[in-house]
Amino acid sequence: MSSLNRAGLARLRGFLQAHADERRIPGAVVVVALGGHVELFEALGQRDPATGAAMKSDAIFRIYSMTKPLVSLVTLMLAEEGRLQLMDPVSRYLPEFAGQQVAVEEGGAVRLEPVRREATVHDLLRHTAGLTYEFLGTNAVQRQYVETRIGSRARSNAEFSKALAALPLGLQPGSAWEYSRATDVLGALLEVIAGQPLGRLLHQRILDPLGMKDTAFGITEANWDRIAEPFAVDPESGEAVRLLNAREMPKFESGGGGLMSTAGDYLRFLQLMRNRGMLDGTRLVSRKTIEWMTSDHLDGVGIRGDLVLPGYGFGLGFAVRRHTGIAPQPGSPGQYQWSGLGGTSFFVDPVEDLFALLMTQAPNQGAYYRNQFRPLVYAALD
Repeated sequence: MSSLNRAGLARLRGFLQAHADERRIPGAVVVVALGGHVELFEALGQRDPATGAAMKSDAIFRIYSMTKPLVSLVTLMLAEEGRLQLMDPVSRYLPEFAGQQVAVEEGGAVRLEPVRREATVHDLLRHTAGLTYEFLGTNAVQRQYVETRIGSRARSNAEFSKALAALPLGLQPGSAWEYSRATDVLGALLEVIAGQPLGRLLHQRILDPLGMKDTAFGITEANWDRIAEPFAVDPESGEAVRLLNAREMPKFESGGGGLMSTAGDYLRFLQLMRNRGMLDGTRLVSRKTIEWMTSDHLDGVGIRGDLVLPGYGFGLGFAVRRHTGIAPQPGSPGQYQWSGLGGTSFFVDPVEDLFALLMTQAPNQGAYYRNQFRPLVYAALD
């Protein structure tokens, strides 16, 4: 069995501490576990650079897209109970998605063509539903997302779903992987199936059973002094930094990016995943469902953009490594990972029985730090 060497863990900690000292990131909480045992759990730097408050291990972070694996998991839990099938069309639960059209840009003009097949729940989980994100580009559909203020937190999940469904798709469903608001749609779909708000469903099925007491779509006033804050101005670009207002209780419970959480809470989720659906003697989901969730579901479907690294596919909620080589970072086939826009990141490597978590609020440098974090963790393996 592998082990972690102290010098390697010290190097990882030293890297993060140096970057906090140089004021490139405010601070961070880092977790590394091997064989189910936490080998490193440390807070460093500042929780709030405006006040100089030190980072604490229980700081609350905006985890953005690290919300997606939790929403994906609860979807599969409902599928285990026969309450939905992944082959179901989205319109079975959200009728506004029936009869969608795809925007095709030609010679500066846009024409609409009907979908060749409807998007399914499976498409939502693996980001092949033909949807997009407004911040990924400026094509005709992305411009409509911006004009519609599709990410407004003032809409309910049901209102969001109707607003999005009224817009054309950017791609034919199933034709390509494109990172998108698909998991937000999934959140609205789950509300229909469960007959309750997404936040309540997540608490009932995952957060409360795992003891994730500090994970929610908003932070109560009693915990405002635990919120991890970014720099007001990005140290690299000089641009103002704007993140979700963690002190607001939003109407929109974004399944794709709305949760706040702590390292300790997300560690519980990663332990559940490492244990293939069981924690503290209680099984929340079957072993086969976790194996299915963490397998590649693209099988040759093209990947648009650079969020999924070479050598990776995509499972049901995160990127999944296909090969030992090809990728520009070390890892094992079957490793799965994802990150959040605010600077948070995790990976789980079942071959090495290793998982690691980085929590920081450095949005514009998030890619740099997650791409340094993974090799530094692997470098500590004996």
